[in-house]
Amino acid sequence: MASNSFGRHFTITTFGESHGTAIGVVVDGVPPGIAVSTADIQKELDRRKPGQSAVTTQRKEDDAAEVLSGIFEGKTTGAPIAIIVYNRNQQPKDYSNLKDVFRPGHADFTFQQKYGLRDYRGGGRQSGRETLARVAAGAIAKRLLAQEGVSITGFVRSVAGITANTIDYGQIEKNPVRCPDKVAAKGMEKAILAAKEDGDSLGGVVEIIAEGVPAGIGDPIFAKLDALLSYGLMTIGAVKGVEIGAGFSAAKMRGSASNDAFVKKKGKIVTATNHAGGISGGIANGMPIVARIAVKPPSSIAKEQQTVDSKGAKKTLFVKGRHDPCLCPRVVPVAEAMVALVIADALLAQRMVRH
Repeated sequence: MASNSFGRHFTITTFGESHGTAIGVVVDGVPPGIAVSTADIQKELDRRKPGQSAVTTQRKEDDAAEVLSGIFEGKTTGAPIAIIVYNRNQQPKDYSNLKDVFRPGHADFTFQQKYGLRDYRGGGRQSGRETLARVAAGAIAKRLLAQEGVSITGFVRSVAGITANTIDYGQIEKNPVRCPDKVAAKGMEKAILAAKEDGDSLGGVVEIIAEGVPAGIGDPIFAKLDALLSYGLMTIGAVKGVEIGAGFSAAKMRGSASNDAFVKKKGKIVTATNHAGGISGGIANGMPIVARIAVKPPSSIAKEQQTVDSKGAKKTLFVKGRHDPCLCPRVVPVAEAMVALVIADALLAQRMVRH
């Protein structure tokens, strides 16, 4: 599988660079007859786009989606769906001083080592702007999953040691940090703006919950649902760690505490707790699927940094441009999209098993 493609049955291939002509995606394997509109796609892109608030980059982009194929009269046709978003607010001059310099925390050096050249304009292909293609594809996956009663909700769990202790889905889109705890949200926003004022950046933890996922999807051994979710989420450039359910906390538990006891409620077999995060043996058990990702601080900061150029000569670096002081709020829709793509793929795989 090419590294620009993702999925086995519900597949996507993304293309484009940060300061190139456009970013886009081709989605294949989508069943016909799914109700989806450009507005559905645009709604998700608007949640990811830059310039939303003071805690995000001030690059101004409409991120307007154009559907080129695969949707007719508001429904998928079964043909590949091609979506393109033209870049309207490129400022490549902001990166002219980086042509021969390796930015700390970025993939400049590794891309140079791999390909022998690199697009230095905002990182080119390795830019976070590529994720808008995933969000567009994820919007289609979400529509497929909605028909099966599956919903996916992401939010910022913690930033700068400030943690959401109350989970109120209704609060997520009411604050600029997408936190479900309105008290914690104010603290997170204050911390992010303070880091921005200091020319620095912050990381955090984003949580994603998928509810209504039918028991039985996912495959054992090398295609476990939690393994595929971890893989998908780790393809997001800023993510440095993934945990499912209790995650690393499970390492501190005894088996008697960690095991999820089976009970029967309203005629269904469920578990009394959900330390497994909705997945047992790599297969969904019907409980909510819970994943968390560790998002690193953005590498582009307004502080002086020491580095070297392509010849190894020492350089003092000042990164220009418009950058996020904390990526977490904009990572939320990206993480939701990746979870949606994985679950949609697993759902289609299960249909093949049953038929």
